[in-house]
Amino acid sequence: MKTPQAQPRPLFVLSLLLFSSTFLHPILAVHYASAPTPSTQTAPTNGSEFIRTSCNATLYPDICYSSLAGYSTSVQQNPARLATAAITLTLSKVKRVAVYVSNLSRQADFGADPRAAAALHDCFSNFGDAVDEIYGSLKQMRQLGSAVHSGSKVSFRFQMSNVQTWMSAALTDEETCTDGFEDVPEGQLKTDVCNRATYVKKLTSNALALVNSYAEKEMNL
Repeated sequence: MKTPQAQPRPLFVLSLLLFSSTFLHPILAVHYASAPTPSTQTAPTNGSEFIRTSCNATLYPDICYSSLAGYSTSVQQNPARLATAAITLTLSKVKRVAVYVSNLSRQADFGADPRAAAALHDCFSNFGDAVDEIYGSLKQMRQLGSAVHSGSKVSFRFQMSNVQTWMSAALTDEETCTDGFEDVPEGQLKTDVCNRATYVKKLTSNALALVNSYAEKEMNL
């Protein structure tokens, strides 16, 4: 598998991580308007059951289904759209954790525990990298259409390898964040950060599993 070259961090991502989560939703609305969005109406059974069945291939099927069930109308029974929806959702949640950790890290600079401050700064850096990597995966997923329509298995395989590599790297960065808190004394701060990071790790893992399932199905056609 060829490792994709690192891409410059989008300016809007850097700006986002410096502000509160209040600014998150308008930015997502601009850059991800074409992604599947949760339905506000009752979803057709076939789309809902497709998501439930697809989620059985993930490590956290209950979280997978509960987080993606609202996309059933737009996803229907399309594995590419399901994988894209999972990546989009994961990117949104990872950004929120990055903003949360950023705010905590600024406060921790004035605290008494240097271990907590160092862990928070490292965690923020890791989540910043994860945002870039998931964003890169999403961009690549949206470019897969031309490879699928042209029937080029080589092009599809290369582009999918980029998606898989970036999502795997994001998962590693999220795990590195929680590992950094091992030496931090137990307390509310450590619990809150690790709980939030653990949840997005599960979302990232699920999204990667759905990407892998889509890649396998497409290559076997």
